[in-house]
Amino acid sequence: MILREIQKEDNKQIAQVIREVFIADDYPKTGTAFADTQLDFMYEAYQNPKAIYFVVEENGKIIGGAGVNQLDNSTENICELQKMYFLHEARGRGIGMEMIRKCLAKATEFGYEKCYLETLPVMLNAQKLYKKVGFEYLTEPLGGTGHTSCPVWMIKEL
Repeated sequence: MILREIQKEDNKQIAQVIREVFIADDYPKTGTAFADTQLDFMYEAYQNPKAIYFVVEENGKIIGGAGVNQLDNSTENICELQKMYFLHEARGRGIGMEMIRKCLAKATEFGYEKCYLETLPVMLNAQKLYKKVGFEYLTEPLGGTGHTSCPVWMIKEL
């Protein structure tokens, strides 16, 4: 298993992974990452100086990913943990913990003060992971991500 930065040639595979997770787990397709315009251009979407996206590759196949980027429509020094999704075959193996630690380390390296995320209420295992690394629940969203179907908001001081 290799955890590495996204490459341009990974665009198609990571978009397929994210869409497959939404379809397999029956998550909402509107107001979520599923509908994001950058989903087919993930490499390009993370080519900012304070942004990075990682993929997990196993036997030549991408099985998940996650990244951090400046929180949209926010003037604060806050990044967002974005598009952290893993195929079923990748779950329960500690990959999520390794990925989130890598993303938070990069967010700190980039100089962000806080890390924000949005998730779905049914993603209870993800929420357990987020709480384990220090995320706390918020009562309202920050920024303006357009993810209207994600009413669980969390933040972590870096």
